[in-house]
Amino acid sequence: MRKALTYVQEHRAKILAELQTLLRIPSISTFPENQADMRQAAQWLANKLTSLGLEHVNIKPTTGHPVVYADWLHAGADAPTLLIYGHYDVQPVDPLDEWRTPPFEPTIKGDELFCRGATDDKGQLYVHIAAVEAFLKTTGQLPLNIKFMLEGEEEIGSLSLGDFVLEHQDLLKADAAVISDSHIIDPQTPVLVAGVRGLVYMEVFMRGSRQDLHSGTYGGVVENPLNAMVRVLASLHDDQGRVTIPGFYDTVRELTPAERELLNKSPVTPETILAETGAPALWGETGYTVVEQRGVRPTLDVHGIKGGFIGAGQKTVIPAAASAKVSMRLVPDQDPAKIARLFTEHIHRISPKTMEVRVETLARAESAVVDITAPAIAAAAKAYERGFGRRPIYLREGGTLPVVSMIHKTLNAPVVMMGFGLPDDNLHAPNEKFHLPNFYRGIETAIQYYHIFGRK
Repeated sequence: MRKALTYVQEHRAKILAELQTLLRIPSISTFPENQADMRQAAQWLANKLTSLGLEHVNIKPTTGHPVVYADWLHAGADAPTLLIYGHYDVQPVDPLDEWRTPPFEPTIKGDELFCRGATDDKGQLYVHIAAVEAFLKTTGQLPLNIKFMLEGEEEIGSLSLGDFVLEHQDLLKADAAVISDSHIIDPQTPVLVAGVRGLVYMEVFMRGSRQDLHSGTYGGVVENPLNAMVRVLASLHDDQGRVTIPGFYDTVRELTPAERELLNKSPVTPETILAETGAPALWGETGYTVVEQRGVRPTLDVHGIKGGFIGAGQKTVIPAAASAKVSMRLVPDQDPAKIARLFTEHIHRISPKTMEVRVETLARAESAVVDITAPAIAAAAKAYERGFGRRPIYLREGGTLPVVSMIHKTLNAPVVMMGFGLPDDNLHAPNEKFHLPNFYRGIETAIQYYHIFGRK
C-alpha cells in the first residue's frame, strides 16, 4: 500500500493528463449525434484497463450503449471480490453560453478542473482506475479481486443495465460493490451515502385544438392548453409542500428516532443550502429538516413546459398543444410502477374536459438503503478516515442511482457509495468542475479501501 501511495504522489501529472484525455470525449448518451463519441469513450476505457494488465476486458453490447467490463482475480480464493461501478456518459452542456470555459476542453483554474463529466462521473470513476494502476505498476498485485463495470447510460436512467446485470450475474458476482458518483460535505468532511431515492419520470401532453388559434378570435371560447397545463401542475402540491396525488404517501417509510438522529448529525443546515444555491428562501415539506427533505422524503418537480410562442416580440396565439416533463423522487417502499400509475390516473382525473390528455412514463428506478454496519461499509469508513483525516458522516442521497438497487436485488451485494465531489461542482449544469485536491485524496482513499477491505 505504501508503494501505491507513493506512486500516486509521483505520477499526479500523468494521472491528471489521462483523465483530461477522457474528458475531451463528448460522450453525451442522450443525443443520437454523439453515438460515435460513446463508442470512443468505451474503447478508450477498455484500452486503458488492458494497458494496466486487467483481464477479460470486453466492450459488452446492450440494447443501448455498451458496458465496459474488466477484472483482475489473482488475490486468491480467500480474498474478497470488489465490483467497481462507474459511468462514462455525461449530460448535455446546454445552455452553452453560460459556460466560462469550453465544456469539453478540460481547463484548470487554481485547484479546480472544469469540464463536462469532471465529477459526474469520469473524474470519480478514474479515481479507481488510478488506484488500481498504483498497485499494479508497483507490486503487480492487488490486495483483493477486482471487477470493473462501467456503463454508458446512467444519465438516461440506466435503461439497459438491469437486463445486463441480470444476464451476467455470475460474471459480476462480488462480495461488495463500490460506487463513486456522489459528493461530500466539503473538502475536509467525507460522506458515506446510506441510501438513494428512486425516480419516476413522466411526460404529460395536452391538446385543445387541431391547430394554433388566434387569441382574439378564439380566446375565452377555446381553452389554452398552456393555461390548463400550468393549472394542473400547480395543483400537484398543497400549501404544506406535500404532493396531492391520492395514495402517493401510502407506503412511505418513516424514519426511526435513531435514524433521524444519525442523519441530522450532518452539518447541512438551511444556511448551508442557501449559501450553496443562492436561493432567496427555502421551500419544502413542512415538519422535516432540510437533511430529511432532500434525502428521505419523496418529491415532485416540473422540469420543463413546452408549447406556444417564446421568441422575441409578440405573437397572440392559443397553442394547439402543450407538454410538460415531471419527475418524482421516491423513497423506500414506494413502487415506481405504482407511483407512475397513480400519477397518470390523477392527471386524467383533474385535467379539464377541454383537453385531450396523454401521459407517458419515460423512466423508472427504485430507491435503495444500505446497511451501514456491513463490513464493506465499515472498511470504507476507515479508509475515509485515513484519506481525509476524519470519520465520515452518514447521509441519504437525494439523487437516484438505479444501479444501487440492481446490485442489491440481483447480486445480493452491499453497495459502498463513496464519493469525492463537492456540492458546488455544478453537476448537470454549466461549468461542472472537480476539486483536484479531492481527486488526489480520493485516489489515496481508494487505495486505503482496497487494502483495508482486502484484509477483512
